[in-house]
Amino acid sequence: MSSIDLISPKETAQSQLSPGLYIVATPIGNLRDITLRALEVLHGADRILAEDTRQSLKLLQNYKIETPLTAYHDHNVAKMLPKVMEWLDQDLVVAQISDAGTPLVSDPGYKLVRAAIDKGHKVVPLPGASASLAALVAAGLPSDRFLFAGFLANKTKARQAALSELKPVKSTLIFFESPKRVEKSLVDILAILGNRPAVLARELTKKFEEVRRGNVEELIEQCRNDPPRGEIVLVIGPPEGGEKWDEDVLDKALVDLLPDVGAKRASAELAEISGWSKRDIYQRALTLK
Repeated sequence: MSSIDLISPKETAQSQLSPGLYIVATPIGNLRDITLRALEVLHGADRILAEDTRQSLKLLQNYKIETPLTAYHDHNVAKMLPKVMEWLDQDLVVAQISDAGTPLVSDPGYKLVRAAIDKGHKVVPLPGASASLAALVAAGLPSDRFLFAGFLANKTKARQAALSELKPVKSTLIFFESPKRVEKSLVDILAILGNRPAVLARELTKKFEEVRRGNVEELIEQCRNDPPRGEIVLVIGPPEGGEKWDEDVLDKALVDLLPDVGAKRASAELAEISGWSKRDIYQRALTLK
């Protein structure tokens, strides 16, 4: 690891940056969570792309960054993507930031990265703040395997369908959610995923940061008694001890196994992974023969 250069970030950046697209993480609330390297790149870039220029301007003004700022979002991709490719073709340094946190995590922008890669341009990731990871490490839930699922759908049927797809996942789940919808989402999570350990983290790194811990039922009750405000991350733990398979899933597994290993062995093998007892599986196996 190299020692930190004590000259100004702007001077360092101008002497060291090579042309390419830089994906720069920014603070999720506390402006002091910016990295030294992010400041160097933002000072030294030729252009900065931001989803919401009004929001990003606050950060740039705070650190006296005067690099030209351009809007880049889902609604102007057709217009801006060719322009950004032009800048990269001219060997400029282009930095992409999001409203808060790490770009491309539940944000637009991957098409730009894909286009830059396809044209042979250098793409440089700058790690930094991420609301999903901040919530995960504060949750006290298993973090060796996790799945970030972004925002749940607004409409109930679509939300329930998405949760049903996630039911077989044996990892910790992370969602972004809005204060207006969080209680409804938790009710659906309870109905579909069960009463798992859960955490509601809000306003992370900000003045009113709060982390509510418990299980899904307890979080629902807390939301009813004390509705949360601000930006919310839900962290839902994996099923404890494994969830019990539905009968049709168990029967299908038995039909596949019985011709090869017989009822006794099939019952023993499936008891380890299905949540059913060996005795109950054996009884079902006898009815399927």
